[in-house]
Amino acid sequence: MSAITAPTTTAAPPLSPRVSPIDGVRQTLTLGWRTLVQVRHNPFELLDFSIQPIMFVLLFTYVFGGAIGGSPGAYLTFALPGILVMNMLFVTMYVGTGLNTDLTKGVFDRLRSLPIARWAPLAGRITADLVKQAWSIALLLLVGVILGFRVGTNMAGLIGVFLLLLAFALAFSWVSVLVGVLAKDPEHVQIFGFTALFPLTFVSSVFVPTETMPGWLQAFVKVNPVTILADATRGLLVGGPVATPVMQTLLWAAVIAAVFAPLAVWAFKRRV
Repeated sequence: MSAITAPTTTAAPPLSPRVSPIDGVRQTLTLGWRTLVQVRHNPFELLDFSIQPIMFVLLFTYVFGGAIGGSPGAYLTFALPGILVMNMLFVTMYVGTGLNTDLTKGVFDRLRSLPIARWAPLAGRITADLVKQAWSIALLLLVGVILGFRVGTNMAGLIGVFLLLLAFALAFSWVSVLVGVLAKDPEHVQIFGFTALFPLTFVSSVFVPTETMPGWLQAFVKVNPVTILADATRGLLVGGPVATPVMQTLLWAAVIAAVFAPLAVWAFKRRV
């Protein structure tokens, strides 16, 4: 009698519990693209980081420019770098708003069931924010040039503005992430944006020179990171001191990231 040999089957290799860094980067880019595509379904977000800053430029240039700067053109040269900074801060809050929306709608619960890097959804959200930031900076500069603004330095200064604003936006994104994780709903994230960022930006050198303010207020304005970043942006675009405000801005960015990044990651892990 001949023995019948059962066919042998090759066991499937066990799934790796870890995701390679390359796969994590690819997943980050995919989720970042998902965030950008969502703008098509939320036109109000496009309005906020595209139309609203343009309205600010037009409003302050032609309504307040003559009274503050002597002429709309002169004030545009002073105010546009500050408006770039203000717009960067407010656009960053969309990281927290979008993150909170995904958390409250259960998107992260579904993502946890997929074989993706745990940090990819959060990194994708921040990456998409940097793309939005670059778009807003380029758009505001284009509108400024149309209105008569001229870069008074060189191409290195213009590139430096992009890099400096994006670096600070990356650091400040962790503040937005923390608020987005702790807030109950997206509306509370937006409330924080208005109540905290408006005083921070208006009590600075964004719209008026520090020297025109009362002496007791100048003490805060001079150490305000928004003032330092606005002065650095102004120096890179128009001319003036650059080295000191740029180094102070990078120092502020490092401190903000060092404080808020661990807190944001800790709060994020607790919630998801």
